[in-house]
Amino acid sequence: MTVAILFGGFAILVLIGVPIGIALGCASVLAILALPFLDLKFFALGLVGGLNSYTLLAVVLFTLAGNLMSQGGISDRLLRVARAFFGTMPGGMGTVTIMACLFFAAISGTGSATVAAIGLAMIPAMATQGYDRAYAGAMVASAGGLGVMIPPSVVMIVYAVTAGVSVTDMFKAGVLPGIFVAGVLMAFNVLCSRRQTDLAVVEKASWSERWKALNEAKLALLLPVIVLGGIYSGLITPTESAAVAVVYGAMVSLFIYRELDVSRLFPIILESALLVSAVLVIVGASVAFGRIMALEKVPNDIAAFVLSLTDSKLMILLLINTLLLIVGTFLETLAAIVILTPILLPVVVVLGVDPVHFGIIMIVNLAIGFVTPPLGANLFMAAQVGHIEFEALSRAILPWVAVLIVAVLVITFVPALSLSL
Repeated sequence: MTVAILFGGFAILVLIGVPIGIALGCASVLAILALPFLDLKFFALGLVGGLNSYTLLAVVLFTLAGNLMSQGGISDRLLRVARAFFGTMPGGMGTVTIMACLFFAAISGTGSATVAAIGLAMIPAMATQGYDRAYAGAMVASAGGLGVMIPPSVVMIVYAVTAGVSVTDMFKAGVLPGIFVAGVLMAFNVLCSRRQTDLAVVEKASWSERWKALNEAKLALLLPVIVLGGIYSGLITPTESAAVAVVYGAMVSLFIYRELDVSRLFPIILESALLVSAVLVIVGASVAFGRIMALEKVPNDIAAFVLSLTDSKLMILLLINTLLLIVGTFLETLAAIVILTPILLPVVVVLGVDPVHFGIIMIVNLAIGFVTPPLGANLFMAAQVGHIEFEALSRAILPWVAVLIVAVLVITFVPALSLSL
């Protein structure tokens, strides 16, 4: 009965449009009231306990760092480097766009920021080169998902907190899969570009132009080296690295590039706070939700049920991938992480799947949800910054979704891609 109230209440509230965090909290309260041995202190303790995490400070700080750098001229310099070094490669401007998303993903930590920063410049530029605007928007939306796959990633931090694994291990595990996904997207773009004979040829940059672009972007390119190098070497924690990223991004944008005015700092901080507050409400409410599931032994029962259907690791992983792809279409990524991790992790651990590897599987699957309606946050962002009709973009994204599904299957069944580092 309690489980029915918990999940039924949550489903009804979400269907009528209640925000995810509020729906989690209300469903938890209803379930607590149905249990005679619990009171609302249980919910309050879960809410406070979920937010009282030093690691979660990194979510706040990386979000602020990403906003500072996307508005401080850093993305423009990364674009120039990508154009200078990769403009004449197969795929032309498409390769430049995906490489620029890869560079910016290693700085921003979020998907929507990557789409906004890169799409604003590259979608019109690709259109002038002869690319279909909807195709360009679909490419940027797909490559924007690298923002959560490449460390430092806000989603990786939330998964690490939820699953009880090391943030550093998650960051290490995300490097090769993120590069692999970028490579798959570039390969698909090359195949599509070869069918179009009317694309303008990108003029080859001279070595002096390349070195000039590299010199102008050296401080932007240095940031991931400082942040990730500090974490992997053990000199700083992920949370401390996020603070370093904020200070570094602010100093470079304000005093070196001088493209960020001091008067814009407060609006950027306010925008970041609003973004993060929604995330933290979800995380806090999910702790009480998860504790009730644990009391009712829901994860154990689900694990036993799934394993009773089949003992095939292949089939179970395929079923979980399918579930994650479906959930990602209508549930926000961070909410899906905090809700599904306690349910699915016990199942895959029994099968011998490493929790860190499973985290990468979850994140890449749910990142596909960024480009699948009805949620499709990256689609909406690409449509907005590229001035593209959403219906046209929804049609253009379908081949890219198929390519991403192939990539996630490779990541699922080749654990070394995630664990070799």
